[in-house]
Amino acid sequence: MKYSFWMLCTTILMGSACNPAEEGDETVNFTVENNAELALTDKPLVLKRTAIPGVDDHEGKFPLIISGRDTIPAQWDDMDGDGIWDEVFMVMDFSAKEKKKLQLAWVAEKPKFPARTSVRFGLREGADIPVHTAQSDTLPADGLPKSVGYQPYQTDGPSWENDKVGFRHYFDGRNAKDLFGKKTSQMSPEDVGINSQGAVEDNYHVMEDWGRDILAVGNSVGLGGVALMIDGEPARLGVTVNDSINNVENSVFQIIEEGPVRSIIQYDYLNWETHDRSYDVQEVSTIWPGMYAYKNEVSVKGLKGDEELLIGLVNINNDMDLAEIEVNDEWVVLLTHDQQSYEKEWWLGMALILPKSIYQGFSEAPESGDLSNSYLAKLTIEEGQSVAYYAVAGWELSDEQFADREYFKSYVVDLVNQLTAEVEVAWAK
Repeated sequence: MKYSFWMLCTTILMGSACNPAEEGDETVNFTVENNAELALTDKPLVLKRTAIPGVDDHEGKFPLIISGRDTIPAQWDDMDGDGIWDEVFMVMDFSAKEKKKLQLAWVAEKPKFPARTSVRFGLREGADIPVHTAQSDTLPADGLPKSVGYQPYQTDGPSWENDKVGFRHYFDGRNAKDLFGKKTSQMSPEDVGINSQGAVEDNYHVMEDWGRDILAVGNSVGLGGVALMIDGEPARLGVTVNDSINNVENSVFQIIEEGPVRSIIQYDYLNWETHDRSYDVQEVSTIWPGMYAYKNEVSVKGLKGDEELLIGLVNINNDMDLAEIEVNDEWVVLLTHDQQSYEKEWWLGMALILPKSIYQGFSEAPESGDLSNSYLAKLTIEEGQSVAYYAVAGWELSDEQFADREYFKSYVVDLVNQLTAEVEVAWAK
């Protein structure tokens, strides 16, 4: 979507609508070029603060990106938490090999764009205390629902979404990742998972206009959840719903950014004790518009050198074969497709897009136990080094063509090629 710059100027720049830049400011011309031989849809584009010409001369202002007479929806993200934006993020469409001429202008106030991503996180401090929204929380080992006697989190933990699909993370000690199927491009209501009195309530397993929770997770780690392989045995990061004490001393959640075109959330699991070892694990989940997927980045500290990182692909209600697809030199895909939603009611495709250079095949978790019913992709991991991958879900009520296995497979392969494609930024001299 694009928005008339001149309309925005009228509302946010008041008397300077006839000039893209504020009085005394110069605009900057630059180009962005799709180097790939394929069209790109909602391709992420990041402009680093340090790369923008003249940024130090515009302290307290924000760069607005203009294409012709249209303003590109964007956001200004503070990635290091120092209170100053570090990068401009936007998504753009390109035809094959297309080069676009853009303009950067400076404004004093951030424009507001329609939301195409969102994060929802609510918590309560007692069974009789209404849920309130929060930006962060720390869960101690003895703070699990079985220990405190109530579920402290709306939807069991944070949920995040874009205009295509939604996800949620069981921050209540289970650390699995679940799936919300969407039937609309609008963001789902903020009160999903709570009732009219503000109490936590499982009201998202029934169909609403926006969609519903559609995935049975059980004791798997869901779609894109993480674990470690230690001594040939999968070790669960966290516990199950039946446990009262976590094996993670402190789990810390925070919303890094929530914006119209990108949302980022982070988890830090401090002192995870398993197999007579202790680890610190960090996850960063990112979502932007246009894709039936989210990006996840994982790093681990405390490694002994004999571990493998495991990425889960839940295998409940799936009777079809797992597909392993080498798409290009960078990525390999693990993919399932079946009526693998609750009660096998709808067709659902799921996939992991994994870095080929560190992919070591996959195994299957046991059929029972604290980590079960899951395919587990095995990845090489090094101390403190981040590993990035993507988790994909295509539900037939989001797009009826997802009922066809070959269509879903084609979508995932195309998504991999979209993610691999490079867009080059060149600033005018």
